Amino acid sequence: MIDWQKEAESRREDLLRDLDGLLRIESVKDLATASTERPMGHAIGEALHYMLQLTEELGLDVKNVDGYAGHAQYGSFDPNTTIGILGHVDVVPATGAWTSPPFEPAIRAGKLYARGAIDDKGPTIAALYGLKIVKELGLPLTKNVRLIFGTDEESGMSCMRHYVEHEQMPTVGFAPDAEFPMIYAEKGQFNPTLVPKNEAESARSLIALESFESGVRINMVPERAHAVLSGDIRPLVESFEDFCRKHRVKGEAEINAGQAMFTVTGVSAHGSEPEKGVNAGTVLALFLRDAALQPEASHFIGLLNMMHEDFHGEKLGIAFRDEMTGPLTVNPGVIRFGTEEGTQIQLTARCPVQSDHDLIRTQLEATLDRFDFRVSDVQQKGSHHVSKDEAVIRSLQTAYAELTGDEPTLLSTGGATYARFMEKGVAFGACFPGKEMTAHQADEYIEVDDLLKATAIYARAIYELAK
Repeated sequence: MIDWQKEAESRREDLLRDLDGLLRIESVKDLATASTERPMGHAIGEALHYMLQLTEELGLDVKNVDGYAGHAQYGSFDPNTTIGILGHVDVVPATGAWTSPPFEPAIRAGKLYARGAIDDKGPTIAALYGLKIVKELGLPLTKNVRLIFGTDEESGMSCMRHYVEHEQMPTVGFAPDAEFPMIYAEKGQFNPTLVPKNEAESARSLIALESFESGVRINMVPERAHAVLSGDIRPLVESFEDFCRKHRVKGEAEINAGQAMFTVTGVSAHGSEPEKGVNAGTVLALFLRDAALQPEASHFIGLLNMMHEDFHGEKLGIAFRDEMTGPLTVNPGVIRFGTEEGTQIQLTARCPVQSDHDLIRTQLEATLDRFDFRVSDVQQKGSHHVSKDEAVIRSLQTAYAELTGDEPTLLSTGGATYARFMEKGVAFGACFPGKEMTAHQADEYIEVDDLLKATAIYARAIYELAK
């Protein structure tokens, strides 16, 4: 009988070395450095090259799909039976205060800290090493196993859309980009941009909001927010410290040339789980709630106040839940006023499988009308779920239960993974039950022992799926 955990442990040093090299690449999307060969930017292209070179050295058949994605395959069986394992090499920006540099991996107290440690470089390397174990043991398979590496998971998944247009996507498999035991259902997304209905008109006010800026991506809870105000600002400056203390956030107020800049630092989290963070943008709007601002700023701040801790969209009028995937969630992730980007609020609403996106838009627009705002643009993604009776689910449950001794329950998520690009695809690890999920946060980490345990589970799962 194969001791999968022992096999994983015997490759600990090699796995950590290969993961260290990948984590050191600052693979954040950067279109300023994009090229035909590296459409998501130089660094992401470097990360993709790293993975393809690594897998080629392991004896897998590799292919770079126009810089958008790449794959590494073991086996030459019927392509219609290929098992897919889909991970991504891009990461979100490393915002916030880190204990150690986010792209200089560091192990402290058994935890590996780096941007991408849990989302998704660590799990992707674990899946690769799971396949490496199966290959090096010479286990007999009847199906191909294809690792597919994406480059744009965090910014819209254009990489996988390109891949399916140019390559045959497996219909069965998993994405190591979420939680154990297994996620079989993913919510849809309704991601609108909200803008003022009318152009701003000049009007006198005691206080003028000159600019407001918070957040970098809709799939991250904004960790910092800045607002610049002029006019009768002294009372605001004097009350800011007490406000920050009351709401348990860090804040700074600076006065320069008759203007005051207020900065709030909250807590970032994944945009699909806004309740796990502290949205600096809506907290700062809460502070400005009673300020005598110009009309367009008053509407902007009023709308943000409605969104403060409105995690399920009740105040926005779009709340909905179903039994399979639970409640709708809302995250105002990008907030701007008086900047080069104009005035806008970009939301991500993660919508239950049975929700109606047209109805959500109608309900949202009715609420926005009260603040003289409208929906200018919407990006949408459908939901995804796999029947509980599918063989892929039973196979992965077998692997998980055998290696952990735990009940392999089925979960749903508000996050979107590459699993949705496979007809019978699920998300499978690598965050274990009861463990902290630090994706998109400062000091992101994965426990090294958990990384090795996930590797063992992936090896067992790959064999179960492809034998």
